[in-house]
Parts: sequence; C-alpha cells; structure tokens
Amino acid sequence: MKILRRILSLKNRPKTDNSVKYLIAGIGNIGQEYKNTRHNIGFQILDALAGASNISFSDKRYGFVAEYKFKARTFILLKPTTYVNMSGQAVNYWLQKENIVLENLLVLVDDLALPFGTVRLKAKGNDGGHNGLKNINHILGRNDYARLRFGIGDNFHKGFQVDYVLSEWTTDEQKELPEKIDNCVEIIKSFGTVGVERTMNLFNKK
Repeated sequence: MKILRRILSLKNRPKTDNSVKYLIAGIGNIGQEYKNTRHNIGFQILDALAGASNISFSDKRYGFVAEYKFKARTFILLKPTTYVNMSGQAVNYWLQKENIVLENLLVLVDDLALPFGTVRLKAKGNDGGHNGLKNINHILGRNDYARLRFGIGDNFHKGFQVDYVLSEWTTDEQKELPEKIDNCVEIIKSFGTVGVERTMNLFNKK
C-alpha cells in the first residue's frame, strides 16, 4: 500500500514546465571602452530591462546573468563575456544549463542593413554578416531561433565598417535611443507572453 501511494504521488507531481522559461541573449563586447558603442546595443537593451525591473547582473560562467520574472514567465538575461565573435559558446551553455528549448531563445543584435532605431523580429534566418549570429549558428548547428535586429544604419565609408560598429552613438542618436530601447523591452515581454509570430505582427509594422 505504501508503494502504491508512493507511485501515485510521483505520478501526480507537477512536471517542470520549460515552456515558461526563456533565454534572452544580448550580444556585445565586455569592457568600458565598448559600453556605448553600436555593437553593444544588445547589452544596452538588457541593461535597460534590468534597471527598470530593479534586478542586477551577476558574473557567472561565460556571461553576466540576471533573472527576470514577468507574468509567470522566467527570463534568463544573458550578456556574454566571450566577446561578439564567440557568442555561441555562452548561448549554448546557458540554454543547456537552464534546460531552455530553442524556440524560447531570443538573440538581440545590431544590424547595419536597417536604419537607426528600426527593429525587426525574425523567427529564424541567416547571420546577415553579423559575426555574433554566425558563431551562434555554428555552435548550435542551426539557425531556427528568434532574433531581434536593431538598426544602426550604414553611415560609413567603404572599408570602415569595423570602426563604425565599434564607435559610439552620435549626439542625435543618443537622444532617441531610450525610446527605441524601451520599444525593444516591450518586444522581449511580448515574445515571452504571446510568442514570436504574434509579436512580429505587432511590432514589425511600426
């Protein structure tokens, strides 16, 4: 009888639901010299979310990590310390550590092909020339995960792409940046609550 009760209690025990856990990876470079650069927009978005939610990042393996709770969802916020070109190592590690399914991964990156402040959420796609995405695709062995591209424009002369992405925002861009970043924070929340497709419909038209 005791064994039967034990079996029934195990059978009725609630299962861990990984569908309500998400990994939000903001891509950027560590170090004060990169803090306000275009390439670090992923870090800036996560810093804004953490700041508004009164949570802080801890220095953990392969990245600075914070846990954000919203509407019964858990968002693991990740700022890799592997530098942009090796972002896949950190993303893969935290996906596995937190047992998060790939469809609940959202990567935040800068995009030269979009005008400043324009955002595009995609459910999958190629790397678009972004070395961070390229490494993530390589490490994961697939590209069917969501990514939020933040437009930084392409106002640079031929051959100066690296200098451009690693330079700081202009004065005019800095004035508009908080509103643009707040929009990205809302996209993250929407991604976790209504899914990537509905969020694309809601925000990609703006």
